[in-house]
Amino acid sequence: MKQSVDIDGLDCPNCARALESEINKLSVVSNANIDFINKKLNFECKDFDLAIAEIKNVIKQVEPGARLNVNQEAGKKNFYWLLDLVTLLLGIGVGLCALLIPLPTWAFWILFVSSALLLGYKTYLKAVLLLIKGKINENLLITLSIIGATCIGEYMEGLMVVALYTIGKILENLALNKSRKSIEKLTKMQPEYATIIVNGKETRVAPSDVAVGEIIIVKAGERVPLDGTVVEGQTSLDVQSLTGESIPINATKGDNILSGAIVLDGVLKIAVTSEYKDSTLSKIMNLIENAADKKSKTETLISKITKWYTLGVIILSIVVWGIVWAVTGDINTAVYRGLIFLVVSCPCAFAISVPLAYFSGLGNASRKGILIKGSNYLDACAKLNMIAFDKTGTLTTGQFVVNDVKSFDDAMSPEDIIFIASLGEQNSLHPLAKSIVNHNKRGLVPVSNVKEVAGRGVSFEYNGKNYFVGRHSKNVQNTVVQVYRDETKIGEIILSDAIKGSSFEACKELKQLNVKTILLSGDNKEIVEKVGNQLGIDDIRYQLLPQEKYEYIEKLKLDKQNRIGYVGDGINDAPSLMLADVGISMGINGSPASIDASDIVLVDDNPKKVATAIKISKYTRRIVWGNIILSAGIKFIFLLLGALGITGMLSAVFADVGVTLLAILNSMRALVFNPKDINTVNADQIITTQKD
Repeated sequence: MKQSVDIDGLDCPNCARALESEINKLSVVSNANIDFINKKLNFECKDFDLAIAEIKNVIKQVEPGARLNVNQEAGKKNFYWLLDLVTLLLGIGVGLCALLIPLPTWAFWILFVSSALLLGYKTYLKAVLLLIKGKINENLLITLSIIGATCIGEYMEGLMVVALYTIGKILENLALNKSRKSIEKLTKMQPEYATIIVNGKETRVAPSDVAVGEIIIVKAGERVPLDGTVVEGQTSLDVQSLTGESIPINATKGDNILSGAIVLDGVLKIAVTSEYKDSTLSKIMNLIENAADKKSKTETLISKITKWYTLGVIILSIVVWGIVWAVTGDINTAVYRGLIFLVVSCPCAFAISVPLAYFSGLGNASRKGILIKGSNYLDACAKLNMIAFDKTGTLTTGQFVVNDVKSFDDAMSPEDIIFIASLGEQNSLHPLAKSIVNHNKRGLVPVSNVKEVAGRGVSFEYNGKNYFVGRHSKNVQNTVVQVYRDETKIGEIILSDAIKGSSFEACKELKQLNVKTILLSGDNKEIVEKVGNQLGIDDIRYQLLPQEKYEYIEKLKLDKQNRIGYVGDGINDAPSLMLADVGISMGINGSPASIDASDIVLVDDNPKKVATAIKISKYTRRIVWGNIILSAGIKFIFLLLGALGITGMLSAVFADVGVTLLAILNSMRALVFNPKDINTVNADQIITTQKD
């Protein structure tokens, strides 16, 4: 059974990885994963209580500063941060007394050791515990640095190293917490209750306890707990947390409402249409929470490197020590410069900033209604140079309109053809039938001898004559409706679905990003080419079966330079979504098969967000590599300066802490990045394919 608990007190990703490795060794736990950014421990177990007991035991041995929040412990305020602050200030005060006040040797050593312990007791303890387990990390680097500085008489610099390191950790945690809080509302959208009527009284129950068909009441200021249809009331809805759109939308009787929307005014009665586990909000939460498990190659590479990085740093510092000793003949100078190498080489800047940048990019996309299932897909999205679109429901609304009416009887006008067809279709629920009836301008009358011909159309009698509306042959295009009187064809009605206004923006922005656009549709040549040409799509393919779409994408992928994204919304799109480098499904309430097969889900069916996803992905990837290059560059410079004796240990500490903080702040830019909008077309405007 999958479990998830909060975990606090982890101050670096390396610590989290070391703890995760030890937890996975437990026989009572499997697939343990620590999400450092979200402060979550995810794992599978059969006996939860036994697993928690074993995990807590491991934490005591490996990460004594970490704490699990389980059941009654969850939500408790802790004051460990206050203890850390007091300990830090006390350690600095004691250290200043030892260094600045003339004292007997024994008193100096008592104060010095006390100061060193107060400033870095957690660091030393972690270093020792991990070393016993055969693991080393930056805690050992700092511990060796203060021991080495003390051995060569650099007492002040030894204390400053651990003091600045501890201060840096506090500042890093502040920056991380700021980032966490910035997207905290994403993971706290779940309403705590749903209001139903029991024995004439309003009663609050858990959303998971509400059955399909029950009526729930949602008042102003409350979040809609379950998907449903409005049966009473009207309101404005805030859907920004779902779609990223800041403009409220109106809802009234008969409208469908997604869970997670906030009622701004009035009171709604809503008939529930799906269980909580199948609701929009639940799907979004699952996608967001599982995103941390799928890491990019860059993030995984950094994680693997840091496992061996510290050992390599220690070996290289010994090499530096040996070279400097051989050149200068002064062992103290050699040790000092070797210690500078240890301090500068701490991997915190890489280990924290890279996952934080991806986390921020994923959070930013989620706030805009773009659910990316992991940083690996975010990375892949940044490399796309081709986007293939399905047509119906993706670039078009799926709501058909009459595009043209042809009359083959000189005595009948196009309006007469529409009227006759509407007589036969007036009771049909088929989307094409509804569009024809809506296009009719005359009053309808009952007809007799109505018979449905399965898969073909409907026959009926009107004014003593027999009519047929539909398709006499399977070879007729799906969007062409024929009208027959007796056995004579008297007219044709050509329909098409309307192009979404946002589709024009989507294609325009993709061109600006130098992304080639492709239209793959099962519809007929005339309709597909018209839609494709209006949108300015580069490559148009029509009358394709799902298998043929799959084969076309497979053919494109033979060229290793092509990075293809596929955008679709139906169950027939699932194979192509899985084959593409990045599969993008339209709508959180679309086909479950397409959502499962895709790597990115657009909550609100807006194709323009394909371009937005690419922009966020490219921006985040630039930040990741910017952090890597910046951190590596600065560290290399200070390593060189330290080895040559130009800079001292304090400069090394400032370089390490400073570059880490710069990288963290830079990573947080991905959270607030806002791609520029192209406002040439109203996204809500529906533009049809009617002839000019």
